[in-house]
Amino acid sequence: MWPDRRLIDLFKTELPIVLAPMAGVMDAELVIAVAEGGGLGSLPSAMLSPEKAREQVNIIRQRVRAPVNMNFFCHTPVELTAEAEARWKQRLAGYYREHDLDPAAPINAANRAPFDAGFCEIVEELKPEVVSFHFGLPDQALLKRVKAAGCLVISSATTVREAVWLEQHGADAVIAQGAEAGGHRGMFLTDKIAEQPGTFALVPQVVDAVKVPVIAAGGIADGRGIAAAFALGASGVQIGSAYLRCPESKVTAAGRAALAEGRDDSTVVTNVMTGRPARGVQNRLMREAGPISPDAPPFPHAATALAPLKAAAEKQGRVDFTNLWAGQAIALGREVPAAELTRDLAKSALARLKALAG
Repeated sequence: MWPDRRLIDLFKTELPIVLAPMAGVMDAELVIAVAEGGGLGSLPSAMLSPEKAREQVNIIRQRVRAPVNMNFFCHTPVELTAEAEARWKQRLAGYYREHDLDPAAPINAANRAPFDAGFCEIVEELKPEVVSFHFGLPDQALLKRVKAAGCLVISSATTVREAVWLEQHGADAVIAQGAEAGGHRGMFLTDKIAEQPGTFALVPQVVDAVKVPVIAAGGIADGRGIAAAFALGASGVQIGSAYLRCPESKVTAAGRAALAEGRDDSTVVTNVMTGRPARGVQNRLMREAGPISPDAPPFPHAATALAPLKAAAEKQGRVDFTNLWAGQAIALGREVPAAELTRDLAKSALARLKALAG
């Protein structure tokens, strides 16, 4: 009944719906629920240890017979200079005093590591059906090993040029990430955040430029959005924000309250949370220090000094320093079980597509 079945046939899922990997607010439970609903569950793995990744995938395998996607980052690490660290700590000094925190106390470094040989060994051991990447692709030697393990490879593109590059370098499908999307921008061939196209502009141009299936992402949170993506030529969709209020997500009570109050203008693209542009619910730090600040050190180092502030504020029920990543369609999210939501999204989309077909 879907007008384009290439993604369904590629992933061997019931539905052309991919759960966006959302590090920090989800684990195996949400992956399982979306898989039970017929979609492709994605496990954010860039912040997991090899042991934790193995544990999570084993939990998924024990609960559902369905494909699983493991997601990783492919950024080039940048060292944090003493000057950049001092400048950022000076910018945050007032917040530390306000919360009675010692700025000199040791803090664990932000654990957002790029895909490397260690991660590759875990992929070869666990053999997920799909491996997705953000910020490009790993080097060809690692990518060859991933494919030799029998895994399909997908990655995010924020421009047509990035989509073509991904296809040329071995991606089996491309995620066209519009500017509306929550989370980190997948940019890797550009750093010009002001030039990022929206989903409606990006998807049809990517579809015209590549031969592999295209997965639309950004501002898609209901059946209307899915139907629109297919009308633009997409073979499937990736959805994240719509699942944040599901009972299976790990969003805190304060975060859920912020999401429930979300409107079309509640999110901004900011670099103050991690050092790299990402869209999230606007919080105090984004309003007062950003949303884009030259003081923020490079990814992921900005997050390190924020960790004590985030913990202190969350203890008081506030999300002043919490990176609650979400897209511009958060107001369309619902508090329903993720499996039910997945089926409802598909049912609504198919009804829309049928009506359009006349």
